[in-house]
Parts: sequence; structure tokens; C-alpha cells
Amino acid sequence: MARAAFSATAATACLALATPAWASATIGLKSAHQGKKAGYFTQQCDDERFANLPDDHDGWHFVLPGKNSGSFETLTLTFSDGTSDVTVNIPDGADAYPDFFYSTGGKDPRQIHAYLFTPAGWKLVDGSATISGTGDDFNVSHTCKGTVPKPTPTPTPTPSVSESPEPSESPSASESPEPSESPSASESPSASESPTPSDSASPTTSPSGGTGGGGDLPLTGVAVTGMALTGVALIGGGVALMTLRRRRDRITFTG
Repeated sequence: MARAAFSATAATACLALATPAWASATIGLKSAHQGKKAGYFTQQCDDERFANLPDDHDGWHFVLPGKNSGSFETLTLTFSDGTSDVTVNIPDGADAYPDFFYSTGGKDPRQIHAYLFTPAGWKLVDGSATISGTGDDFNVSHTCKGTVPKPTPTPTPTPSVSESPEPSESPSASESPEPSESPSASESPSASESPTPSDSASPTTSPSGGTGGGGDLPLTGVAVTGMALTGVALIGGGVALMTLRRRRDRITFTG
């Protein structure tokens, strides 16, 4: 009976001592680290556990401080991708965000390190962790900021603009050589050839006047002719008078 009582007492004591180690607690993310992007924290891209980090991803290292905090069991983190909130769980091998725990090693290993890769530019909104011990909060140890890829929606509008060759085919409109065939109208030299008849009219009048001048010359020609005829008449009259006088001189009067 004494041995049985001693064994029961020892077992009860062991259970009492072991109970705190089996208990779990939920703690939150340090308030100073809420609402921050990866670039806010200490940059330590040479961390060997960031060796496989893509250039367009941010690397996050979370740590559980305190000797009595035990180890990480699970983490639930909320990020903002700029449009909506995204919840990421660690561990979770089914999502698109690589993550893993890292142990301290040694005689009493503790799983107090957690790593996560997210698309670059995400903001850490909040988080909580389930731990095997007791503690107040967990925090971000360091990060490795990635490069946010530039959006490339520009290729889509460019083809639509370049597809406007049909309007540029307006040269077909400029191919309006038919209207430009108006030279046929300008070929009205037939009308301009009218000077030839006017030239032909002037020579016909010029001979009558004896001068090749303008339209008033024929009147001058007529006056000259009249004067010439008058002169001839006067000369004829003078000759007639001379003849009569000579005849008169030859007559002898008797008486």
C-alpha cells in the first residue's frame, strides 16, 4: 500500500510539472510591426535561408522571443496586396507562398524562427501565432525586399492604334486624279487661240491705211487719199489755166 501511494504521488507530481509544457497560447504580432512593408525592416538579404528567394518576392523572417515562449506551432498572417487582404498560414504547403520553420538546434531545440516569401510590395497588416509556451507577442526579425514588377498593359493598346492603317489608306481619296484632269478645262487654249483671229483682222485693215497700226489708222488713210485727189485736181486746174493762157497769147487781135 505504501508503495502504491508513493507511485501515485510521484505520477501526480510529474503531471503537474508537465502540464505547463503541454499548454498552448495564442499571441499577436508586435503592434509596431503592423501595417508595414518589407522595406521598413532591417534588410538582411545575405541570410542563407533567402537563397531561393525570387527577385520579385519579399522575404520575411519572424522570430519568437523569450525563454518561456516555447516554439511556434502555427502562424496566421494577414497581408494587403494593394487591393484586398490575403491570409497566409504557416505551415501551409498548399498555397502559393513558400514558408517553413527553422529550429535553434542544440540539446533543447526550439522552433522559434519562421520564414515566408510573398510577392514584392505586400504590406503586413496583422498576425497571430500559436506557441507551445507563454509570451506576449512575436515580431519581424529582418526581411529582404524584392523588386515590384512594372505593369505592362501597354502592349494591348498599341496594336489597336497601329491597326488604323485603313484610315491612312486615304491616299485612295488623294488619288482623285480625275478631278485633277481639269487640265482639259485649262486646255482652253482653243479659247485663247482667239487672238489669232484678232491678229488676222488687224492685217486686213492695215493694208488699206498703208500703216500697220491699230484700228484708228484706216481713217487717216482716207484723209490722205482725199488730199491727194484735191492736189491732183488743183494741178489739173493749173495746167488747164496755163493752157488757156497760152492759147490766148497766140491769138492776134485785128482791128
